[in-house]
Amino acid sequence: MDACQVGRWICRREVTRSENPRSYADTRWKEFTTGPAHEVTDRLFVVRRVFRLNDTLPEEGAGAPKWVWQRGGWLLVDRVTGHVTQVNLPEFDPFYSTPSWGRDYVAYCGVSDDGKKFFAMVAQLGRHQPILKIPLGEPDGDEMPDSECPAPAWQRRPTRVTFEPDENQKLTFSVKGHAVDVVMEADEEDGE
Repeated sequence: MDACQVGRWICRREVTRSENPRSYADTRWKEFTTGPAHEVTDRLFVVRRVFRLNDTLPEEGAGAPKWVWQRGGWLLVDRVTGHVTQVNLPEFDPFYSTPSWGRDYVAYCGVSDDGKKFFAMVAQLGRHQPILKIPLGEPDGDEMPDSECPAPAWQRRPTRVTFEPDENQKLTFSVKGHAVDVVMEADEEDGE
């Protein structure tokens, strides 16, 4: 169990028997979260949200509900004020997208609303539009979570992100502020 005291706010994470942590602020339950938090600054961090959903079907009667856990989006938490904000990630699919955080950027494979296309995405906290959205093709539609492409890999100096949606495709992009440039293979060899 992790605990921290922030001004008059008290943040506490505790792991329940089902291995699902709860986040508390001011000793009241706020959100269910899962996985490690990413420290954006000494004041801000992001963490993955999870929901408890009632999976009971109408024909199963009025018995006890059957609860299942489902991953959600991301939350931005301010340690000083205790303020929790939902992070809007365009084309982010909680089931298929595997995010990778680097500084205040997040890279992931996004899925279109109709599920027919997926994209290499890079978003920056505080911006409404992604700074990168490149089509990668059609999703396989596997029934496994995180199955469309593995988490992108970050590199610093220069800041770069590499997507490998399959064995035959490797895309590297250089991130500079609010802009992204494609890195060609010759450039990539020079940088190493």
